[in-house]
Amino acid sequence: MEKQQQQEITEYILRHREEFQNKLLSEAVEVAGKIQDILQSGNIDLLKNAEKIVKYVVKGKETELISFAEQEGVAWAKHSLTLTLKLEWVHAIRRTIWHYLFEYDQQNTHGLSISEYRDWFFKMEMRINDGLDKFLNSFFLSYSAYKDELINTQRKMVEHLSVPIIPISPYIAVLPLIGVIDVYRIDTIEEKVLTDISKMKVRTLILDLSGITDMDIEVIHHFQRMMSGVSLMGCEAVITGLRAELVRKMIHLDVSFDEYASTKGTLQQTLTDYFQEL
Repeated sequence: MEKQQQQEITEYILRHREEFQNKLLSEAVEVAGKIQDILQSGNIDLLKNAEKIVKYVVKGKETELISFAEQEGVAWAKHSLTLTLKLEWVHAIRRTIWHYLFEYDQQNTHGLSISEYRDWFFKMEMRINDGLDKFLNSFFLSYSAYKDELINTQRKMVEHLSVPIIPISPYIAVLPLIGVIDVYRIDTIEEKVLTDISKMKVRTLILDLSGITDMDIEVIHHFQRMMSGVSLMGCEAVITGLRAELVRKMIHLDVSFDEYASTKGTLQQTLTDYFQEL
């Protein structure tokens, strides 16, 4: 009986597709004016997608609903469509479903007792409201995950560009570092350094730290481990430009790079020394 009613309600809405769409557009004024723009920019047919949501919600097809919500989240994030429009659209779908459910109820005799009808009504209310809430939740999670991944990818790209390993001879390269190095950035530096040593066949890497304003304790220890990695790859590391503030912090932490790298005062003097040797 319940499945039959779900099917009947779905078919009732689809038989009145044009009226349903007009009602939906009247409920979502802001979205209605952007329907064509969204279709053109993201190839997202909101009216067609709304029909699919209605089918999944009314019939209680949770797996299909959540999967579709995740697809929608990625599509909206990919084309930078605003969340406020999506929120307005889904709430408009909710109101429109209830409008047509009321019409269906007025035009059909269910042959149910009052208690049976009440039970049917509350089950339908729970299915519709829970279904749309789950759709929104899955949509927002998918949207957010895609945006976070995009931001991380872009940040990683920028960070890689900010780690310029400059070859100054076939086997010698310089890495000038500037600004604050946090935990995320030291990971990027380590990855870039070890990869480029192998790729460029660097035998001597000169790391100029004169532009480094600060390093916290965790970063200093990570930097020390990175120097160990450079050494393990058969590359000589030379550190130049250590600031007094950073040296004092290292002394208090009892941290030294002596085991894995040599230190010199300035980059200019280091390059002069190396070129004289060449």
